[in-house]
Amino acid sequence: MTPKAKNLFILTIPILLFFGFHQVKKEAPTSAEWPEISQTAKPWTRWWWMGNAVDEENLSGLLETYHDAGLGGVEIAPIYGAKGYEDRYIDFLSEDWLSMLDFTVNKAHSLGMGVDMTQGTGWPFGGPQVSVENAATRMVIQDYEKSDGAALSTPILFQKKKETQPDAQLIAVMAYDENNTPKEITTFVDDKGKLTWDEAGDWKIKAIFLDKTGQMVKRAAPGGVGFTLDHFSKSAVDTYNSHFQKAFSGKDYGFRAFYNDSFEVYGADFTASFFDEFEKRRGYDLKEFLPYLESEENSDKVRRVKSDYRETINDLLLNNFTRNWTTWAHSQSKLTKNQAHGSPGNLLDLYAAVDIPECETFGSSYFPIPGLRRDSADIRNVDPDPIMLKFASSAAHLTGKNLVSSETFTWLGEHFKSSFAQMKPEVEQAFLAGVNHIFYHGVTYSPEDVPYPGWLFYASLNLTQQNSLWPHFKGFNDFIARSQAILQAGKADNELLVYWPVYDVWAEPKGKMEMITVHAVDEWLHPTAFYKQSKKLMEAGYSLDFISDDMIANSKVADGLIQTSQQNSAKVLIIPETEFMPTETLRAILKLAENGARVIFQAKPKSIPGFHADQESKENDFNQLWTSIRFEGGKSNLGKGEVFLSDNLGKTLEDLGIYREKLVDSGLDFVRRKVEDGKYYFLVNHSSETVSQVISLNTKSGKVMAMDPLTGKTGTIPSGNSSEGTSLTIFLKSGESIFLKTFDKQVDLEVSSWPDYSLPSKTTDISKNWKLTFTQGQPNLPAPQAMEIIKPWTDNGDPEADDFSGQASYSSEFEFLKTNGKHYILAIDKVYESAKIWINGDYVGTTWSIPYQLDITEYLKNGNNTIKIEVANLMANSIRYLDRNGIEWRNYHEINFVNIDYKPFDASNWKTMPSGLDGKIEILEFQ
Repeated sequence: MTPKAKNLFILTIPILLFFGFHQVKKEAPTSAEWPEISQTAKPWTRWWWMGNAVDEENLSGLLETYHDAGLGGVEIAPIYGAKGYEDRYIDFLSEDWLSMLDFTVNKAHSLGMGVDMTQGTGWPFGGPQVSVENAATRMVIQDYEKSDGAALSTPILFQKKKETQPDAQLIAVMAYDENNTPKEITTFVDDKGKLTWDEAGDWKIKAIFLDKTGQMVKRAAPGGVGFTLDHFSKSAVDTYNSHFQKAFSGKDYGFRAFYNDSFEVYGADFTASFFDEFEKRRGYDLKEFLPYLESEENSDKVRRVKSDYRETINDLLLNNFTRNWTTWAHSQSKLTKNQAHGSPGNLLDLYAAVDIPECETFGSSYFPIPGLRRDSADIRNVDPDPIMLKFASSAAHLTGKNLVSSETFTWLGEHFKSSFAQMKPEVEQAFLAGVNHIFYHGVTYSPEDVPYPGWLFYASLNLTQQNSLWPHFKGFNDFIARSQAILQAGKADNELLVYWPVYDVWAEPKGKMEMITVHAVDEWLHPTAFYKQSKKLMEAGYSLDFISDDMIANSKVADGLIQTSQQNSAKVLIIPETEFMPTETLRAILKLAENGARVIFQAKPKSIPGFHADQESKENDFNQLWTSIRFEGGKSNLGKGEVFLSDNLGKTLEDLGIYREKLVDSGLDFVRRKVEDGKYYFLVNHSSETVSQVISLNTKSGKVMAMDPLTGKTGTIPSGNSSEGTSLTIFLKSGESIFLKTFDKQVDLEVSSWPDYSLPSKTTDISKNWKLTFTQGQPNLPAPQAMEIIKPWTDNGDPEADDFSGQASYSSEFEFLKTNGKHYILAIDKVYESAKIWINGDYVGTTWSIPYQLDITEYLKNGNNTIKIEVANLMANSIRYLDRNGIEWRNYHEINFVNIDYKPFDASNWKTMPSGLDGKIEILEFQ
């Protein structure tokens, strides 16, 4: 296909960030109208309340500012405060604090905004109401050796590391001979630790203590300092929840949801009832197998015992905390929003146990988009993996929950250096993974009387009202709102289910707990066949969700489709190469097949998980169940369904008539949503090249409509039906994205055709003779500049301009002759960092991402035209000025303020960040 092909289309403005969230399902329109921009479609933000030093006047003013900038809601997160403002601090959950909460919710609702709140301060859950008994708990094992006939040389007493450390409770004392044969000898230890037991032989003795981790709430706010909660204890969790129920005194404060951050309960691996719970669930006494739990030997027995231990930890976390917490929240007419990652449990089941599963984008991804800034000195050594985000979206999809939230842009880059252009592909990557409810990380409450740059949180993107980008924030938020309005419509359209073998993760021989974290994906995720097959399928153009053992057990079959809930179904269940699979899971899989499901095993699961006294018998049961499948040529007709044994998943899927989206061969990425009258495709070009070719969509469509989430513009594009679906020609530059709406039936749309932006027929250069005026910013307004050729305002010999962060306007005039029926694009080579554009006094729009361009057709006139381009740059240069001049702006309790490497922040040695416009400014004419 040549670039001259007619009716090609291009996305002219980049994607924005989103936050919004309400459990309201929206259906697509049957016209060219954009789906409703609801409260949940708009992006929300975590709202740091530093020291809880809030008041009604500032709360009101800030919420109005946030609303005007396009935010849909806030999530209140109380943390430590700024020094020198202690007289403003309010204790968490005090009468004054609750009054501020009530005011906030009422004010937000008056603006059409929503409110969530962290159920505590800082993170994780905890506070002064958490007694030592209910605090996070760990198992401490002290080792002794006893020789035949000799008394134990030291008493069995808890060995404190600090004098202030409380005594730990002795739970049991076990003796093991040279073959690890156990004997419990607890009754032979008196209250002074003396052991009176003396049996012949040499023994290794292990004393098991119930100890407290001593962890306090991190970044706690006033009134929130205290121990971290024991998440594995139902009574501890119930007591914690009842504290909030009592504090609210039966009043509904009108916020939407309670929020729980990622599991950062360090060292917590035990609870008082653990051994009893373990024996009830696993069928044996773990105390008798402690040498295997402590060992890191890569042996079968060690792996099985550790798997059982970790599964029990998962059971307690899932049932005693997550499900229990959600049930309680519902009794209070609230939803729950939870980050499961970082925990030792099954992420899918933990995410599924709440109303709004939340993942997290942490760090900066590499995108080969030409011109996209990514300075290695300004990013963390973390490469986010979008497959990690799919655990949350899969749990939501499979259980019929519409919203998938994300804590977005955590440490995207060094403070004050992150641009909208850098945020765009990162948030698009989240959208592609199924996220549709963006939460910024975050915005700090900062009173009006606090000098620039206001109060700031040490790990935040710091998109506050003092940020020089703030006056341009609305355009960014509007884009996200339009995108999420579509991504929240209907339901996910994923045809495959891929089994996540969590027991393979739990059988890792190293360590005791297996924390399934974002930062350790190289260990627990990337080496697995599950990951490799999922990635391969997605890159080939298949849409998929992950499924757990419990989700399989609760699925059924209808009309040959696997139904995981009333809202979700899939065509095929794929079992990647798996070492461990419970017999109950295999039985549930085969039951699905018997009822009409199609299942593909990459290979036979090797074994059942866990340790069993009758291991051989249970393995035989599993093997007999497997052999009942009776494959012939890699296929078994089982009841109404089919089971396949195939390592070539793509070929088997094709044989089943399940086809990949070949559009990925062009370099595009996609995600689909199914609505009542058709489908939405979100297409993204994160490759380094322009995509200009015919693509095929795996759906028959009577008409295709292009929808630009940056501007809200729509237009029909020519398409044709083929045996594979719908074919059309697409033109997307590197960094661009677009929504396509397909319709199941032929429809008449009152909308114009999408312009052909593929090849300009004429170019007009307007790069000469510009004036630059500084309008608002810090620390001072530089003198105006006249420019023969447009260029940045930095590095021109003006120190004040080099130190300036804010907004400055470029203005010029030009002669132009329009041709009727033509379309005109204003293209700017480089924008540092966001540009609002006016032509002939009319506001055109904002461009802030690669490629920097806008359709200006309707604003041009014949003859003389005026143009003004207001540019907002980064805060970096003004922050450097503050540090170079010793002006104090960061003075907080707790961690104070750190750089991206968690070292003391100092911007005094930063180079000047380029600011303004650079390169050519051209008007491109298209047919």
